[in-house]
Parts: sequence; structure tokens; C-alpha cells
Amino acid sequence: MAIIVAVANQKGGVGKTTTAVNLAAALGALEKRILLVDCDPQGNATRGVGIEATAPHLYHVLCEGKPAVGAIQKTEFSGLSLLSSDRELVGAEVELTGRDRWEYQLRLALQEVASDFDIVLLDCPPSLGHLTVNALTAADHILVPLQCEYYALEGISELVATVRRVQAHLNPGLTISGIVLTMFDERTNLSRDVADEVRRHFTNEVYDVVIPRNIRLAEAPSHGLPILHYDIKSRGADAYLALAREFLQRVA
Repeated sequence: MAIIVAVANQKGGVGKTTTAVNLAAALGALEKRILLVDCDPQGNATRGVGIEATAPHLYHVLCEGKPAVGAIQKTEFSGLSLLSSDRELVGAEVELTGRDRWEYQLRLALQEVASDFDIVLLDCPPSLGHLTVNALTAADHILVPLQCEYYALEGISELVATVRRVQAHLNPGLTISGIVLTMFDERTNLSRDVADEVRRHFTNEVYDVVIPRNIRLAEAPSHGLPILHYDIKSRGADAYLALAREFLQRVA
């Protein structure tokens, strides 16, 4: 049965989708069977692996009861499959409202396919709406990308409060598997100061591996490629391979 991990942070621009896509590809390269679920209507994770969403996708699974197995697509990358999304998924925020046990729709859908994968990564939208709550209710763990910039801890405190509410009412088994520091610039005092502050507040939860600012990492999504397949010799590729290995030590 797959381990389900929500990659979440309600703040935008923290490297969340970059982490979901590149961690998924790195885990696939390490011979794990990976399902990446794009829970964000922006569809950036979908395009980040070179796929344009076609029906059926996550909207049809959540709102129309289509089986997940029929919506999953193989990618061209080793071990990596995708459950895609597009702008139509915005409708889920409205259509799930008032539905009985709406928080459990994604969990129920993934139960059908969980035995086909080792790890399922859920790329969450940068908000705490119905889609993120569905992801947190379905997940065993939450992985939090956190940018090394000012106000970094402000957003995470709100996320931790949400996780506690989900644990109390919907998914008592949900745990924070770790915090990944992203956009780290070793040339600036700010990055070092933020990293030190996060480690002081969340000593055991913070991953040892830090994701650097890297131009090749920023370029890769425009080519529809994870960094391993865009420039395997880049610092970004090295970082995500190391993150995948540490991730497996922590959750697998």
C-alpha cells in the first residue's frame, strides 16, 4: 500500500510544486513507483512533467466519481505516473460544498490505486480550501517546503494549526514528516538567518538537505522537464536526489 504525502504550504511561491515534481522524479529514478497527483487548478505540476491535462483528470475523479485508475497517465520519466488537473478543478471548491463527507473524496479515490504505487505525492494549492483539506485528509504525512525568506515562519504556524484541526476531526494519523528549506542562497545573510531560525523552532522536523536557488532549476518547468532530465549535472538535480534519499529514510 502506498505512502501518501501531501506537499503543502498555504503561502505561494515557496517552491512547493518544484519540490513535488522534482522529488517525484527523483524517487522514480531511485526505482520507486510514484504517483504525482496535481491538486492545484493552476496545473503547474501537470505541465512540469510535460503533460497537458485531458479528460478525465482530477476534477472528474472528485466531482463526477470517475475512477482514478482511468485518469492516471504514464509520464516519460522512469517510475512516474500522473493524475493531472487543469482550471476546471476550480469548480471542485464549489461543487464539493455541502456534499456528504466531501473531505474524504480524494482518500476514497486513491484507495482504488494505492496498491499500484510505493508513494503518492499530492501537490496542494497555495490555500486552505476544499482541495487542500481533501489532500490532508487523504495523506499519511505532510511535507512542507519553506522558502528561506522573510516571514517564512508566519505562514507555517497557520499551516500547523490547520494540520492539528485535520488531525482532530478528519485524519488522526496525519503527521508532519518534515520541512524542506527551499530557495536557499548561501551568499546572503538572510537565507542563513532564516534557516537557523527555522531549525531552532522545528529542530527534528527540518530536513538536512537544503534546496538552493539555481537557475537551471528555475528553467526546467518551462521545458516540461524535472531537473534530473533537464540538467542532471546541476546543483538543483543534486539537491533533489539527496532530498529523495533523505525522504525515504524518514517516511518509507
